[in-house]
Amino acid sequence: MMNSKCIGLALYCCLILSIIVSTMGAYSPPLKVGYYRRSCPQAESIVRNAVKKAVSKNPGLAAGLIRMHFHDCFVRGCEGSILLDSTPNNLAERTHPANNPSLRGFEVIDKAKSKLEAVCPNNVSCSDILAFAARDSAFRAGGIYYAVPSGRRDGRESVFDDVTNNLPLASFTATELVDNFARKGLSLDEMVTLSGAHSIGVSHCSSFSDRLYKFNATHSQDPSMDPKYASFLKRKCLKSSSQDPTVNLDSTPRHLDNQYYKDLKYKRGLLTSDQTLLTSPLTSKNAWYNAKFGTTWRAKYAAAMVRMGSIEVLTGTEGEIRKICRVVN
Repeated sequence: MMNSKCIGLALYCCLILSIIVSTMGAYSPPLKVGYYRRSCPQAESIVRNAVKKAVSKNPGLAAGLIRMHFHDCFVRGCEGSILLDSTPNNLAERTHPANNPSLRGFEVIDKAKSKLEAVCPNNVSCSDILAFAARDSAFRAGGIYYAVPSGRRDGRESVFDDVTNNLPLASFTATELVDNFARKGLSLDEMVTLSGAHSIGVSHCSSFSDRLYKFNATHSQDPSMDPKYASFLKRKCLKSSSQDPTVNLDSTPRHLDNQYYKDLKYKRGLLTSDQTLLTSPLTSKNAWYNAKFGTTWRAKYAAAMVRMGSIEVLTGTEGEIRKICRVVN
């Protein structure tokens, strides 16, 4: 018969064992560069070739794919929920006005996935394909290359309303932007650095027309905007038009570079969330630095993209590896 000391020791050992087991069960392996080196050696090259072919035909797709990765990571984490189609019972993220029609390049992800399923089925996640595609788009548009840690798994949900609560708005102030990125674990400088992705691509007039025609009770036009630039934009975005055309985000819309920050110096930031980076004391030093040191900005951008790509990822046995990126298995 066990005495009280033995019983106590046994209970203690059981408690420690249960903690170890539960900790092991909750453990999620980290992302790793070269994750598919053995299981699917062609994975990254297949995605790279798909992006190269698509961007060569349509350079604007580089901006679309980079933006898609960002929009995916900020809503539910980098787990491919942006790629899912709506179902009869659920509106997906991609139908939200913040994503449709601004995001482009879904067909590039689908083509890469189809080729990967033919070569190494049930192996490469859609969320990893998107991360690779964003990196390869940065290389095509700006010569920026970085190693992408992979091993992400795909989520099984995509909810329309999640977009509203997570993506930063074009009207955000610097403080709102800093707070929004901080909730995702990204620093102030990483926010300013990643905003440089607005060096490529376009924006619809509806995203900034308030700055031209109804800024506030005192000024119909945003006084922080260069008057000549505002006149140019008004010719593109007519006040009475029912159309919603697009305008280049900066003066080098096909080149991912630090021209975006240089344009801010001349009050030519297209969105409120762009120009505020230079007008706000909170972020102005970072924006000025990126305008002056393009090579450093490129290195910081690469590092920040890796950090962003790790937001709330699913790994190990979490989620799934989708066979088709638009639908769950």
